[in-house]
Amino acid sequence: MKTLIKNATVILPDGPQKTSVLIDGAQIAEIDPAESVKVDETVYAYGMTLIPGVIDAHVHMRDPGLTNKEDLRSGSRACAKGGITTFLDMPNTSPATVSQKLLEEKLTLAANKSIVNYGFFMGATLTNMEELKNAKRTPGIKIYMGSSTGDMALTDPGLLEAIFAETKLPIAVHAEDESIIDKMKQELAGTRNVVDHSKIRSVEAEVAAVKRACALAREYKHRLHICHVSAGASVEVFEDHADVITAEVTPHHLFLNVDSYMNLGTLAQMNPSLKTAEDNEALLQALLDDKIQIVATDHAPHEYEEKCGRYPDTPSGVPGVDTALPLMLDLVAKDKCTIEDVVHWMCEGPALVWDIMEKGRIEVGYDADLVLVDMNKTQVIRSPNMETKCRWTPFEGREVTGWPVRTWVCGKEVYRDGKFDESRMGVEVMFDHKRGGYWEGVED
Repeated sequence: MKTLIKNATVILPDGPQKTSVLIDGAQIAEIDPAESVKVDETVYAYGMTLIPGVIDAHVHMRDPGLTNKEDLRSGSRACAKGGITTFLDMPNTSPATVSQKLLEEKLTLAANKSIVNYGFFMGATLTNMEELKNAKRTPGIKIYMGSSTGDMALTDPGLLEAIFAETKLPIAVHAEDESIIDKMKQELAGTRNVVDHSKIRSVEAEVAAVKRACALAREYKHRLHICHVSAGASVEVFEDHADVITAEVTPHHLFLNVDSYMNLGTLAQMNPSLKTAEDNEALLQALLDDKIQIVATDHAPHEYEEKCGRYPDTPSGVPGVDTALPLMLDLVAKDKCTIEDVVHWMCEGPALVWDIMEKGRIEVGYDADLVLVDMNKTQVIRSPNMETKCRWTPFEGREVTGWPVRTWVCGKEVYRDGKFDESRMGVEVMFDHKRGGYWEGVED
């Protein structure tokens, strides 16, 4: 199958260009092919923008074990609609992904259910060091330094250090200091006010954990990725990255803050918690300055009814894959960043951080994971339009400009204007950790 996407504004590695892209099978075969090229389908894309498929390096698809909230089928459909062609899923499912056997079972599950590409982290526990040392087919090791489920919270400093010292894979951390959180929980014991969530999970809790993780990364020269940074103060800790530290920010930490509790209540409850409007500004500036390298969603769906309970009995987390790209494209419409910035943060950057092969760029020989975007389309975000199984969004009612309209995964169109083609599944992502991560791949 040959497809020609004709006369789009194509975001190439060296900048935007009005040109055409030829897909042959699963790969990008040619940029600016001859007019006489024979194809099976021509997509007339004049006035549209073609970008690489988004790589969301932090999702919770809830499959297996919590599929009432999301599963790999519904979550991958939401990804396709949102312009995400690859996701990397976190290990805190049920059972948790803490062994090679369980990781491979998850890969098999995805092979039969996901219409976009996929990869799965392995989680660190109190007892699985040998699994972490020998893990394969994974982007890296996920460590929860703060509260988590079961035995996935690693608060033992000796064990934390041992993982940095004795394993080789890149490490991703949820950085919140459990002792600081516990102290604040005691001080605010009995609170039923969700606003206190941001006091319990404070800036100090995040900064303390970030400092500990970064110190270990520098000492052992072990690649470290700080997940979902929520506080501007954390950036100062890792801006001296020592060529081993990278970080991500979520759309909800860019666009929501403590004032959002007024309208959203427990729908705005998440870990790490929301911080201030000043933090929103600092995090966006950190992206622009390459102190934070990527945008990821931390897509964490819960059923609407359970989210609307009484704090603190409500779960933390918000959905994000439907809305992340439109929200970031809206920053382009508002002249807060460029489309090249968005592509770097959401496509090329994640591929560099996690050593993903042949993805994240529009380049001959790369996989044809592509998204056609209408940069002039203005639409209000509405919960009933969400594809995620939970069918709600904290961005309800927000008007944004810039929307994905067509999505290709490995050369196959899987989404077009509200309709899906599920006749072929996505593929397992390949990682080559010899590439050395973000700082090896990005130019000074």
